[in-house]
Amino acid sequence: MKDDGEELDLSPEEIEEDETRPRGKRYITPEGFKTLQAELERLWKVDRPKVTTEVMWAAAQGDRSENAEYIYGKKKLREIDRRIRFLSKRLDALTVVEPSAEQEGKVFFGAWVRVEDEDGEEATYRIVGPDELDVRSGKISVESPLARALLGKKVGDEVHVVRPKGEADLAILEIRYEPA
Repeated sequence: MKDDGEELDLSPEEIEEDETRPRGKRYITPEGFKTLQAELERLWKVDRPKVTTEVMWAAAQGDRSENAEYIYGKKKLREIDRRIRFLSKRLDALTVVEPSAEQEGKVFFGAWVRVEDEDGEEATYRIVGPDELDVRSGKISVESPLARALLGKKVGDEVHVVRPKGEADLAILEIRYEPA
């Protein structure tokens, strides 16, 4: 980060806070939002109490300076607290996008899109926000080159995509908005 040409030294917490600040609107599907909420709830109600109990037990064992369980537990507790802060801020900054009837027939945020490449290989992708990206399950970021090429298109359209692994021409076979 720069300020008047000078680099600023930021703590890890300040960097994390800066990264959670929305740069424009950040979108997420209803399913993605529920997943992040469930993670936050699990951290608060399950993981944090468990680790806190472990740290209290380790602290009762005596000398904390050489107590590996205590040191590891405190570190784990800091990591959990950092993730809780991150998720709390992120959830507040996200805009949940529900599919609407006007979207039917065209590719918009949240759509499942089945495509076919030049070799006849088919693939299905869901266009999601960066917070729910999971390429292995076919969830691609709305900011990716593929998603940008697909947005606004309809069944039968062909798109040319310049991807990191090379160029591709894809035909859109199906568009749907219900969960997989």
